[in-house]
Amino acid sequence: QVQLVESGGGLVQAGGSLRLSCAASGRTFSSYAMGWFRQAPRKEREFVGAISGSGRSTYYPDSIKGRFTVSRDNAKNTVYLQLNTLKSEDTAVYYCAANVRGLIVPREALYDYWGQGTLVTVSS
Repeated sequence: QVQLVESGGGLVQAGGSLRLSCAASGRTFSSYAMGWFRQAPRKEREFVGAISGSGRSTYYPDSIKGRFTVSRDNAKNTVYLQLNTLKSEDTAVYYCAANVRGLIVPREALYDYWGQGTLVTVSS
């Protein structure tokens, strides 16, 4: 069983930045690929980025590429999502998720464990 706890959400002005953290339990964290998703009000959850267990590979959707960055610190069992140049449409609950097979994929159905989410609100 893996427990994931996100933190770092809050209110930020448009154009600003925020860094989200996701702390994971377990001793095999470095073998998991980690993904970040978000869900805006009245919208489906969408993929925003993922990182391999080693941290050497990342994957982003074209809509996000260049503004968000996923990184990880395996010594701290933590994955991060750096949000830059935020827009009002980035307002959402952000979730981290773990893929225990180490696959960096955009499909949420392929992730095995999920955090409870952290709310990011961008004011215009």
